[in-house]
Amino acid sequence: MKLQLVNERRRGPYAARRLSQFADRCRRGGLAVTPQRLAIIKALLGSGDHPRADAIFAEVREQHPHISLATVHRTLETLCDIGEARKVTTLHDSARYDGNLTPHHHVVCVKCRRIRDIEIPRLDRLLAGQLELGEFTVLGSSLEIHALCEECGEKQEKANRKKKPRG
Repeated sequence: MKLQLVNERRRGPYAARRLSQFADRCRRGGLAVTPQRLAIIKALLGSGDHPRADAIFAEVREQHPHISLATVHRTLETLCDIGEARKVTTLHDSARYDGNLTPHHHVVCVKCRRIRDIEIPRLDRLLAGQLELGEFTVLGSSLEIHALCEECGEKQEKANRKKKPRG
């Protein structure tokens, strides 16, 4: 089974499609479509690095200088509640948000905490139709793989070379 990072070139068309349907889905769900909500979902969909609320706040604040961090937090939680986003919270880390709702999993760098999407179709097929797991009712799944990203790996390798005694 080959693991593969999600192709970043697909993010643009996916984000455009989701954004074009966002207002209709909100209206059908009884949620007002505000300029701030649109800016927040646009920032989330445009990001490939599973941003924290403060990163989305910084981006949205450029267009909406009076928006508060609390509003961004509440809006992100609302987007998660209505199924427009999902929370990716790694162990001992603050909440990160994901606008990609297609079935996928995550690889997380153990050093810098960078998160990338990966697709594992065989795993998804294995779990498809699995309604129960012991006394648990299965609602969904997301595998998290802990790894070392290329940049952190290079830094670690460089540090290790410096530590080696010359002789």
